[in-house]
Amino acid sequence: MTHAPHPPFDNSYARLPESFYTRQHPQPVPAPELIRVNHSLADYLGFDPAWLESETGVGFIAGNYIPGDADPVATVYAGHQFGGWVPQLGDGRAILLGEVIARDGVRHDIQLKGSGRTPYSRAGDGRAPLGPVLREYIVSEAMAALGVPTTRALGAVTTGQFVVREDRLPGAVLARVAQSHIRIGTFQYFASKQDIDALQTLVDHVIERHYPRAAGANEPLQAMLAGVVERQASLVAQWQLLGFIHGVMNTDNMLLSGETVDYGPCAFMDGFDNNAVFSSIDHAGRYAYRNQVQIAHWNLAQLVQALLPLLDDDQERAVGKGQAVIDEFPGLVQAAYRNGIFRKLGLAGDESGDVALVQDLLELMQQHGSDFTLTFRRLAELAGTDENTGEIFQLDAAFEPWLERWRSRFAESEDAATRTSGMLRANPVFIPRNHLVEEAIVAAENDGDFAPFHALVDVLAHPFDYDANLERYARPPLPGQEVRQTFCGT
Repeated sequence: MTHAPHPPFDNSYARLPESFYTRQHPQPVPAPELIRVNHSLADYLGFDPAWLESETGVGFIAGNYIPGDADPVATVYAGHQFGGWVPQLGDGRAILLGEVIARDGVRHDIQLKGSGRTPYSRAGDGRAPLGPVLREYIVSEAMAALGVPTTRALGAVTTGQFVVREDRLPGAVLARVAQSHIRIGTFQYFASKQDIDALQTLVDHVIERHYPRAAGANEPLQAMLAGVVERQASLVAQWQLLGFIHGVMNTDNMLLSGETVDYGPCAFMDGFDNNAVFSSIDHAGRYAYRNQVQIAHWNLAQLVQALLPLLDDDQERAVGKGQAVIDEFPGLVQAAYRNGIFRKLGLAGDESGDVALVQDLLELMQQHGSDFTLTFRRLAELAGTDENTGEIFQLDAAFEPWLERWRSRFAESEDAATRTSGMLRANPVFIPRNHLVEEAIVAAENDGDFAPFHALVDVLAHPFDYDANLERYARPPLPGQEVRQTFCGT
């Protein structure tokens, strides 16, 4: 008995009213060549990895081959971009092929990025340069390995075409996977058109797909919103705990599923800087590291604003209900961050001095530009007997008084082994450092050499497991290697 090369498609979004999308096939490319297939993700979704690596499978990733049960669409949405309202955006360089049900029963979108023009491309060509495709593959898969909810990379191909940006660049297509691509901006689009029926249809779809428990609540919409707020609070707290800067937290880049999406101008910081900005287009620092929590709060307020007509027929009561949900966000994100930072430091968080201990550490790290990832990893090692990163990173002598306070916090603890192992699981040693990502992109773009890309993806699949043979992937950038700006993929 032979297995089907790919799972059956079941396209619930394409069954929504046609105002939600435009039916659109990807534009074929002349000479697709495989870059990589994500074997573990393929197996989870029910794809045969060997088929994806075949000529037909490569054509599938490129958009040249469309399974008969797929129903390709480009979805429409709006959004606030850097605070400015844009009434219509949409999938300008992406096609949603349809949805598949994974082995655990969870529904997932299969979307192609860089698959050609759509009605929402505006002045764009709908294509993606190779560099942004590799960046998204590397960083999204690293985030998944770190335990952060995220879109995933099923596979990537080159197209045999060049795209013109500032330079002439090789083109590529990424097959992206998400539990859905429904955005805050999707709700904003229909709210701006005062299409109440479409808003209700979208709410019903999101509840069924992502928040089924909300369907049985007294107020299903409020229950759904509470779930969205909780997921976003957890997500942004995880970003902060890893030193991750999204770079473009527009409302069209926040998914109702609670997954990280859009890895354009993103970055993991090296030296700790609360004001860190990497995005080349974020001139005012709107999406700086220190602002991510309040921006997420603002974005969620825009979602509630869009849904006020459905919260209650009475405007004042609707605002009160929406405000009650939004007001939960600061406490939720603070609790998620506190729990996470205490885990990273091996603290129970039940002593009055623990919060001050955390604040004092972050101030020291800010003053000395201490490497974010390796500072926490080194502390995890110092809590036990593990000395792995001592050869590549040491804390500044100015940390010694703080270290004495921190160690004294453990003086009467009898469970050192459990504490240390927990810290090692909470503090990665390998992250997608900007200079390593750039190195992989440059080698592929300039020389057609994908070996650095493959090596980096392989290392990042095991972010907590130190191997001295992989030391270069753990080291911070040397002088001259620093990447200070990252760029959107459009």
